Amino acid sequence: MVKTETIHTAGIIPVYQLTEGITEKQIRYWIKQALEGLSDVTDLLPQKLRTKLGLVGHSAALQNLHFPQNEILLAQAKKRLTFEELFLFQLAFQLYKKTLKNLPSPPITFNNSLVSKFVESLPFKLTPSQRLAAWEILRDISRPHPMNRLLEGEVGSGKTVVAGLSMLEVASSGYQSVMLAPTEILALQHYETLKNLFAHTEIETALLTRSHKIGSLSKITSGHTKVIVGTHALLQEKVIFNNIGLLVVDEQHRFGVKQRAKLQNTSADAVPHLLSMTATPIPRTLALAFYGDLDISILRELPRGRKKTITKLVKPEGRDIAYKFIKQELKKGQQAYIVVPLVDPSPLDKSEGQKATTEEVKKLRTIFPEFTIGMLHGRLHGEEKKQIMDDFKSGKINILVSTTVIEVGVDVGNATIMVIENAERFGLAQLHQLRGRVGRSNLQSYCLLFAENAGETTRERLEAVVNSTDGFELAEIDLRLRGSGEILGTRQSGFIPFKIASLSDTKNIELAKKEAIALLENDDLKNYPDLAAKVSDISRQAHLE
Repeated sequence: MVKTETIHTAGIIPVYQLTEGITEKQIRYWIKQALEGLSDVTDLLPQKLRTKLGLVGHSAALQNLHFPQNEILLAQAKKRLTFEELFLFQLAFQLYKKTLKNLPSPPITFNNSLVSKFVESLPFKLTPSQRLAAWEILRDISRPHPMNRLLEGEVGSGKTVVAGLSMLEVASSGYQSVMLAPTEILALQHYETLKNLFAHTEIETALLTRSHKIGSLSKITSGHTKVIVGTHALLQEKVIFNNIGLLVVDEQHRFGVKQRAKLQNTSADAVPHLLSMTATPIPRTLALAFYGDLDISILRELPRGRKKTITKLVKPEGRDIAYKFIKQELKKGQQAYIVVPLVDPSPLDKSEGQKATTEEVKKLRTIFPEFTIGMLHGRLHGEEKKQIMDDFKSGKINILVSTTVIEVGVDVGNATIMVIENAERFGLAQLHQLRGRVGRSNLQSYCLLFAENAGETTRERLEAVVNSTDGFELAEIDLRLRGSGEILGTRQSGFIPFKIASLSDTKNIELAKKEAIALLENDDLKNYPDLAAKVSDISRQAHLE
């Protein structure tokens, strides 16, 4: 029996998040009962490893976490449980890496003359980091085991061109390349870019989304179409591929593991090479923890001729001056985005002053009566979105009021103003992504952050965006201020497996990786069935690719 009078007064007392109707005393009593049944639970960490690192047992760690008698025992418990979380996750990564090495993939022959001719035909010069990234990818896909590479680059850094170079090689070797995008707008953008890149080649490109089908399914099935771009529509059973050699997944954290696996398993003889792309700069510690030994190529420079976007934080009293400035730029023939958090005013969200597209359009038509204003949001059908974007690109629409649906994939060089309403509601990574929608030509661009309710911490975040255009620097700040789940947008998806470990704990992450590699060199976990089962469970839940 548990003596309730001792568990509520002894040692350091933990504080728990409570649900209505449950007290701290009740939770401590239930936890004490649960812990009494854990004495015979198998410890997942091998005894040799625990001894080597001076780690207490799992049951003792849980006991001292919830009912520590002193600070030393509490610290020992946190040390043990922190290492265990990181170690299990790194084991999953290392096993995945070993599995990849044993799988066959089509070796793509490197055709130097083809690549050189293609690069020379481009209307622009590749940046040094584009050249390096392309070389790393072409080297990887020439090997007989699957490439697993992340192409990471700022918005507008030219990731699609780098992916296009690898698709060129894959097509010349007789295989298909499939590019999976999270939104129709982004898929259409990629399709148009690739179609233009391959205009002087014999490579046929197709687009398949819910609203658009450019190219025939029969040509995809026969293998005649070598480059296929699309959204979730590519996962339909009626879409039968011929022989996928390369799978390119843009903003890969937005797709489920099963969705990606479905495309990877379309070839019975070999596993396609995988290139993941993201415009979300990932801090070094986060990349190490989440991507393990995934090879990473980084595009750091923007194409030549691009000017840095000037960013300003606009206080409520400065709104009228900002509108006058926007009007001046519009009169020069430039265009503007105005981003708001919602489509319609929400009675469920009581946040004071929160903007919505429908209300904003009505207001802006009185402020800018001489300019055409369009509205874009996720509720519109694909054809409606395309028409609005076509009108904006052609200049028929001067101001585009939008939700964050334009966060990725929109490229209009004449748009030089980005206004973000309720900027305090967005994270640094998202603000940086939205800012990247302008500054896509040699014209000077501006990003205006309108914040109605900016406290001290919020102002620190917004000032960081004002003072830096370096996405990697901002990602480090975002990690410190908001946490890893907010950066990757995965807090609600169950992707974050850590309860105690911190992703800024570089020392322990590297130690966990080192020990995971050492254990697997001598044992594939056959002698540790409970550990193997737990690692397998983590592998199923996490995006290891």
